Amino acid sequence: MKISAALLLVLFTVLSFSSPSHAASSTYVTKANTNSKVVALTFDDGSDGTNINKILDILSANGVKATFFLTGSGAKNHPSWIKNINNKGHQIGNHSYSHPDFTKISAAKIKSELATTESTIKDITKKTTKPIFRAPFGVSNSASLKAVGDAGYTHTIQWNIDTVDWKGVSSTQITNKVLNNIVPGSIVLMHTGAGASGTPGALPNMISKLKAKGYKFVTVSEILNLPSAPVSGSKYTVKSGDTLYSIAKKYNVTVKALAKANNITNYNLIRVGQVLTIPGKTPSPPVTPPAPSAKYTVKAGDTLYSIARTYKVTVSALAKANNITNYNLISVGQVLKIPGKSTPPPATTVKYTVKSGDTLYSIARTYKTTVSKIAAANKISDVNSIRVGQVLIIPK
Repeated sequence: MKISAALLLVLFTVLSFSSPSHAASSTYVTKANTNSKVVALTFDDGSDGTNINKILDILSANGVKATFFLTGSGAKNHPSWIKNINNKGHQIGNHSYSHPDFTKISAAKIKSELATTESTIKDITKKTTKPIFRAPFGVSNSASLKAVGDAGYTHTIQWNIDTVDWKGVSSTQITNKVLNNIVPGSIVLMHTGAGASGTPGALPNMISKLKAKGYKFVTVSEILNLPSAPVSGSKYTVKSGDTLYSIAKKYNVTVKALAKANNITNYNLIRVGQVLTIPGKTPSPPVTPPAPSAKYTVKAGDTLYSIARTYKVTVSALAKANNITNYNLISVGQVLKIPGKSTPPPATTVKYTVKSGDTLYSIARTYKTTVSKIAAANKISDVNSIRVGQVLIIPK
């Protein structure tokens, strides 16, 4: 008996997706590949979600849906605010539990961080954080992307516009950063914590001016069409009110391709309860984090800080290598030299400024020290009490 090539392909696809050990690496995304004027506003929430309800009120008043990347520790601290995010119809994603650098922990620890957060958020919202994840500090590598993909998070969401609001910059600076760098498919990074004091004030004007430019606000899943990339042979049951056009649009395929896959000759004739085969799409090649190299060309949304963080060098070293005196002044298209890291500065005292989402535990893990040592060096009696903007001495 002959088995058609199409049947073999379907069997191969089913078998390939049946084993979690063969899960693909999480796709690294900085923006959507589109010419449509759409933008996704995203907010990272750490243990301090001070501005959540202010942000939600502004988004509701302007009819905007956004995406919130949540930490498990934050959800434990303010569950009612997390519930409000969900009740307002915004998308939620996973931002780890304790905000560690995923490139410095094991695959097992990554799985634990994601699973604990997923469980915590599900208990509060009854919703999953899958399939989107945002890496703490925006740092990823091939190993962490593989572990994240294995955990069921198909997309690791970076950004192309970093408002650096966590630094406490003004509302005007935040708004200008977005308006000066906006392009179709942009993903904007903001924060919910008290350190991002300018964000609530920036949002109304930012939203108004982006609307005036013709931009539509969407969630991350909408901007990436995540629900519309079915595995070849996915099924859809026709519901009341459906048309072939609306189904094709939902799955981001053409009406012609949908009709052909189901031997439909009359595009206007489908019935409720009819089961349609959704033709698969050829997936786009995954984007991987930039590998360290001798030179880097500045892109829209870059800051000296974000570039330094990507290449794991200091801002001062990057500025010195490129004769930059004003750390806030770099231009799109500028080619920067990335300094080597073979001779790190012989600093005896390291200082760290607390950011939204940090815990003493996550900082200790990052610097390979202990919570008790950091607490002792900074005379901290309550290890659960640190604040955004606080400067900590990191003991050797």
